[in-house]
This record gives sequence, structure tokens and C-alpha cells, in this order.
Amino acid sequence: MLEAKLGETGTLKKLLDAIKELVTDANFDCNEEGIHLQAMDNSHVALVSAKLDAAGFKRYRCDRPMPLGVNLGSLTKVLKCAKDDDICTLKAGDESDVLNLLYEAKHSDRIAEYDMKLMDIDSDTLAIPDTDYDARVTMPSSEFSRIVKDLSLLGESVRIEVNKEGIRFISEGESANGSILLKAGEGGVKMVDDEKKEDDDDDDEGADDEDGSKKVKKEKSKVKEENGDVEMNGDAEDGDEEFKPKSDDEGEEEKEEEEEDEGDEEDSNSKKRKKSSSSKKPAKKAKKSKDDDEAPRGVSIELNQHVSLTFSVKYLINFSKSASLSPAVQLMMSNEVPLLVAFNFGPGFIRYYLAPKIGDD
Repeated sequence: MLEAKLGETGTLKKLLDAIKELVTDANFDCNEEGIHLQAMDNSHVALVSAKLDAAGFKRYRCDRPMPLGVNLGSLTKVLKCAKDDDICTLKAGDESDVLNLLYEAKHSDRIAEYDMKLMDIDSDTLAIPDTDYDARVTMPSSEFSRIVKDLSLLGESVRIEVNKEGIRFISEGESANGSILLKAGEGGVKMVDDEKKEDDDDDDEGADDEDGSKKVKKEKSKVKEENGDVEMNGDAEDGDEEFKPKSDDEGEEEKEEEEEDEGDEEDSNSKKRKKSSSSKKPAKKAKKSKDDDEAPRGVSIELNQHVSLTFSVKYLINFSKSASLSPAVQLMMSNEVPLLVAFNFGPGFIRYYLAPKIGDD
């Protein structure tokens, strides 16, 4: 039996809006780790892989692995009957041919229930090999969406080039050409090979510096401790001076000094309290600004070597629809290897693999 309770139906809606244009029918493979979908488009040019982790659900139960064959168009229509902030519960029995969807409104007592017929879909899960990509680009997903949308007006293909200058999107149409360059943010393009060498050198030098600085610190602290021990032990071990009772005048003077010291400590403590109370308000402001910067401000690029590949722009537009799920998108590229476009969001991820165009085709 499957029972999966999702906090917001909007997450599932956004996930399907991008996939439904590429894939008509697909299996949702459910197991104890979560719900996973993997399917190829009809032309076998693009592959989509999406997952909702079990930890991302409010409640998740899956007694045994089970596939749910679904027509994505029909499921999208059923999901439109729910508001984005409704709580959605998916239920399916072990031998059932029906998927039950339960929508609970957060701000009212409204509960809606729908049943959708499942399908028997024969599909093989492809093993996606781990690839060491030559270029890794992280950029705002809104910027990616805008670029592919603008360049789609010029031609049917987009060439993506990544080099030391940055990442460039190029479209060459019959009547017009376009080129958009995004330069890397702070620090520029990171060359992975050079970075590894520098890290190794820095580690060696850093180890020497750390050891040296630690030795200096240890020696200083040791000197302080030894000096302190000498003073304390000198008073205790010499024994030359006998204990003498203090006179009344000396006792009164010491009392006055102790009272003055206590007063100074109280004044310093009150000042510290005022400082700490006054410093609390700016800390809250800093926290707000940090939370607001969820989306990447610029572009970060890690590069092994120059990469240049051409792709069909209509697929890139479909991929960009997942921008509503995540503020950032990752583009992974290597020459003569399919492009990986990845969006990571709270409960899971969605990844697209697109084969490059060869020659003029």
C-alpha cells in the first residue's frame, strides 16, 4: 500500500507542468525511499528523471515497491482541481488499478477526493552513468528561462559555449543572429585543474604555517603558565615569610578597595548588558538579508576545458518551465555528451538529459 501526504499540491503541479510536454505516459516508481519517475520523450532525444524523497512528505508509507502507470495529461487535469496550498494525499492499494487523490484545504473544512485509473506501462529504467563533466555552470533559473525564450525567436537551435570568458548562448536564424554572454561572478571562471594544484600547494604551505603558528602559540602559552606557576609556587613553597595578622587600619583599607572593585565590576557588567541589548536589533536585520538571498546573484563556473555544443531550443524551453521549482539551475556539459540540466528543490529534484545536435542537423 502507498500513502504519501504532501504539504502543498503546488509542488506536484509545477513538477508535472514541465514533464507533460515531453512525456505522455510514465510510471511513478514508488518504494521506501520515495517516488521516482524516469522517462524518455517520443523522439528519444531527451530523458527526464524526477524524484520526491520520502523525507519531503508529511507522511509517507510504501509497504513494497510498486509502479503507478499514469497518463500525465489526465493527472494534470485532476491536480488543477486543487489549490496550490492544499494538502495532497496520494493513496493506492497493492493490487488496485486506481490512484486516489485527497485534497485538504488549509484555511477551511473543504475536503475533495478524486480517483484516477492507472495504466499498465512497460518501461525499462535506464542506468545513468556517473560522468565527470568538463563544465559546471550554476546560474539563476529565471535568467536561463529568459535567455532560451529570447533566442527561440531567432532560430530552432542554440549553441552553448563555456570557456574562460564565461558562458555564451548563440542562436543563428535565417533573418537574424543573437549572442548572450554571462560572465562568471566573483573570482571569475574556476579552472578545476589549476585549482587542484593550488589547493595541494596551499595545503602543504598551510600545514607548515599552522604547525609553526601553533608552536609559537604553544610556546607563548607555556611561558605564561610557567611564569604563573613560579609566582604561585614561590609564595607557597618558600616559607621564609611567616603569616602575620593584619592591623585594623590595613583591614579597613582592604575592605574599601574591595568595595571599589565590586562597584567597578557592576558598572562594567551594566555597560556590557547595554551593548548586548543594543546589538540585538542589527543582528535581526542581517538575518533577514541572508534569508532573502536564496537565489544566486550571479553565475559560477567550474571548467576543465572549453566546451561547445548545439541543442534544440524547444527542449530547452520545456526544461526552463521547472524554474518555478528552484531559484537556481545547474548546467553540466562535456563535448559529445548529453547536456544535464538540474533543478534541486525542497522535497527532491528534477533532471533533464538532452542529446546534442551533430553537424547541421
